Amino acid sequence: MAPRWKWKGAEAKALAEPISKSVSELQLSLAKTESTGSLSSCNVLLAVEPEQAELLDRCCFGRLVLSAEKVKKWIQLSFEEAFYLLYILKCIKLSRQGRFLESEVEIWMYMRTKRPNFPVFFKAYSHLRSKNWVLRSGLQYGVDFVAYRHHPSLVHSEYSVLVQSGDSDRLRVWSDVHCAVRLSGSVAKTLLALHVSGNSNREDLNLPTCLGNYRVEEQTISRWSPELSREDDETTSPKPKVTNVSNLKTP
Repeated sequence: MAPRWKWKGAEAKALAEPISKSVSELQLSLAKTESTGSLSSCNVLLAVEPEQAELLDRCCFGRLVLSAEKVKKWIQLSFEEAFYLLYILKCIKLSRQGRFLESEVEIWMYMRTKRPNFPVFFKAYSHLRSKNWVLRSGLQYGVDFVAYRHHPSLVHSEYSVLVQSGDSDRLRVWSDVHCAVRLSGSVAKTLLALHVSGNSNREDLNLPTCLGNYRVEEQTISRWSPELSREDDETTSPKPKVTNVSNLKTP
């Protein structure tokens, strides 16, 4: 499926401002100011400068929380987004109840406590993010994520993403596959299944280094259309020869 740009000139703008370049600028800016986020039971609130809020939006990390403050901006991050900035880009710090969390292991364990499947979902998220795909929640489409080639203001999302692991029951029966494919097709997206597998045991999952033991297999699933595969009538049956009646000789 080709990218569906939202307006004329959007493709040129995306080429001029690649996501990878914006992420590098964001990484330098956040690391310089030692930006700190507050960890809660389901997300992270990050306090940043207005310029950093614009960079976060350009890179599609988090969502702006409306506030009367003009000096600081508050960005709400998912666990995957926050841990990516912390562990992969190493440009933010986290605190909880006013106490700085210096240990990445402690943060990892806290997120795992709140969401037992967090390691699998973070591996899937970081896998696509490292390839400069922009990810947003896919809740409204019945999937885990939706993947954009660039900023959502420039292009429509191309993939609806489902994350699977060894103990997952998703897409195990054809009716589930059929429903997921039809739903994705109805919103002009291709279903992308990310199969996350590895040899990590329960003790390994207590450390973020277990991510190195996981591998991700990508599989796109699309609906077969008979109309696109059958031969045209023109190629299967020759046209009848037409004779001009006016040229025929009468007996």
